[in-house]
Amino acid sequence: MENSSESSLSASAGKTEAESGDGHRAGTEVGTEAESVDANEAGIKVGTEAESGDGHRAGTDVGTEAEREMTRDIETPDASEDESDEEWLDQLTPRQIVAELDKYIVGQDEAKKSVAIALRNRWRRQRVEEELRDEILPNNLILIGPTGVGKTEIARRLARLAGAPFVKVEASKYTEVGYVGRDVESMIRDLVDVAVNMVRAEREDDVEELADRRTAERLLDLLLPKSASSPTGNVGRATPPESGEGRPHVFVVGAEGAEVRDVDVVAEEGIEARRERTRGKLRALLEDGKLEDREVEIEVSQTPSIEGMVLPMGGGMEGMDHNFTEMLQDMLPKRKKRRTVSVGEARRILVQDEMDRLIDMDEVVNEALIRAEDTGIVFLDEIDKIVGERSGTGPDVSREGVQRDILPIVEGSTVQTKYGLVRTDHMLFIAAGAFHAAKPSDMIPELQGRFPIRVELKSLGEEDFVRILQEPKNALTRQYTALVETEGATLDFTKEGIEEVARLAAVLNDQMENIGARRLQTVLTTLLESVLFGLPEDDLQKIVVDRDFVRDNLSAIVEDEDLRRYIL
Repeated sequence: MENSSESSLSASAGKTEAESGDGHRAGTEVGTEAESVDANEAGIKVGTEAESGDGHRAGTDVGTEAEREMTRDIETPDASEDESDEEWLDQLTPRQIVAELDKYIVGQDEAKKSVAIALRNRWRRQRVEEELRDEILPNNLILIGPTGVGKTEIARRLARLAGAPFVKVEASKYTEVGYVGRDVESMIRDLVDVAVNMVRAEREDDVEELADRRTAERLLDLLLPKSASSPTGNVGRATPPESGEGRPHVFVVGAEGAEVRDVDVVAEEGIEARRERTRGKLRALLEDGKLEDREVEIEVSQTPSIEGMVLPMGGGMEGMDHNFTEMLQDMLPKRKKRRTVSVGEARRILVQDEMDRLIDMDEVVNEALIRAEDTGIVFLDEIDKIVGERSGTGPDVSREGVQRDILPIVEGSTVQTKYGLVRTDHMLFIAAGAFHAAKPSDMIPELQGRFPIRVELKSLGEEDFVRILQEPKNALTRQYTALVETEGATLDFTKEGIEEVARLAAVLNDQMENIGARRLQTVLTTLLESVLFGLPEDDLQKIVVDRDFVRDNLSAIVEDEDLRRYIL
C-alpha cells in the first residue's frame, strides 16, 4: 500500500486578524460587497485565516438531514447491487464466457472451453450445500504453447469477465526459501493487495457523490470563512431592562407577541443573511469551475519518510519488510504543514480525505479477503523455466526447490499477509509455459497432480494474423486508426494491406524466432513510423494502407537479413 503524505487533513483556516477584533467589520464588508457586485469580484480574500474554534473549521460537518440520510444509505450494504452481480454471474454460462472471450482473442477454442468450465464451476460450487462445498477443489490448468498465442490474454480477460482479483507472476523470479530472492508466498500477498484495491475502488464509486458534496462545502468554508464574532442568537421575551444596563433594544412584533432584541443581535442576523447569499453565489461559481485557479490554504499531515534507513531484513523475511516499514511509519509522529494550493488541487486532496472518512476499511478488508479466497485467480507464467530433468545428485535450488515451495500454495495452505491470514484452498491457479526444453511430465509428481487440466494452444499462422488484425474489439488496426484521428487525419487499412501485413509477420516468424502475434506489433510500428512521425506537421488528411504501401515501406527491410534481425 502506498504511503500518502496528504492524509488526516485538517482544512482549518486557523486564526486571523478577525480574532484581533476586526471580524465584525470584515464580515460586514463581505456581505455588502457581495450584494452590490458579482461574487467573483466581491473582494473576498481567498485562503485567509478567519476561522477559529471547533465549530468554524473548514472540515465542519455539512450536517443536513438529507446528507445524513444518504450516508446511512451508502454505508449499508446495497442489496440491489449484490443481486445485479448475481444475475450477471448467472448469465455467464460456458458458452457465454467463450463468446465474450471471442471478442478479444482469436482461435484457441479448446483453451477457451477449459477456462470457461473452470470459471463456471466456481459459480456452481457456491450453490452446493455447505457440507460438500469445502470439498470441491478448483480445476487448475496448465496452458501449453509458444509465446504470443494468447495464454496471458485468456487468463486476464477471464478475470475481468468474472470481476475477480487477478495477479500475474513470473515463476522464474522465485527462489527456494532461505535463498536470496522472492519466496512463493509473495504471490498471495500481491493477490490480496489487488483484491483490497478492487473493493476500495468500488466503495469509492458508491460514496463519490456524497464526498463531492461535502468537499464543495469545505471549499466554500475556505473561500468564505466565518468571522470569529459569530451571532449568539439569544432571543428573549419582552422584559424590563435591568437597572443600570442602558443597552439599546429593538421591539419586534411577531405571531407570539412583542419581543425585544439587542441591536447587535439584529445586526449580526443581517450580516449572516448577506453571508449566506454570498455563499450561494460562490457555490454557483464553484460549480461552474470559475474558481479553480484561486488559492486556498489547507493543513495536511505528513508522514515522516524513512527512506535511507537500513532495515535488518534477511532471507526468509520477504514480505515482512513492507509490514515493518508501515508499522514504523505509524509509530513516528506526524508533522502538520500548511500548504497553499489551488482550488482544483484542494478539491482532489479533500475528496480523498472525505472518502477516507466515509469508507470503512475494516469492511473493505473483510470483503477483499473473502474475494481473494473464493474467486482469486493466480496466473503462473513461465512455469517451464522452473522445470527440468531431475538430477540424481541432489535438489536443484532454482528449479525443483521452487516447485516444492509452490506445491503447498497450490494444494491449499494459510498465508500470512498484512491484512490477516488467507487460505489458498479455493483459489484458481493457471500455469502457462512454452515447454520447449522441458515437458509437463518433468514437473515433480506432486505438482503435476495439482494441475489436472492441460491444454495445448496452437501456433498462429497467416490466416490467424488476418483475423487478429480485424476481428477483436481492441485490434491493432483500430488502435492506430484512433491514434491518427487525434491529429485530424484518417487511417484506412484495406483488405489487401491487412493481408500483406499478416503475410510478412508470418514470414518473419518462420525465418526468425517465432514470437506469435507480438510480431504484428513490431511490423505495424515499423510500417507506420514515418506517418506517426510526420503528423501533424505533414499535411496528411488521409492515409491508405494498401498492399503497395506495405511493400514500399517494408520490403527492403524484410529482404535484408541484417536489417530484419535488428529492426523487425
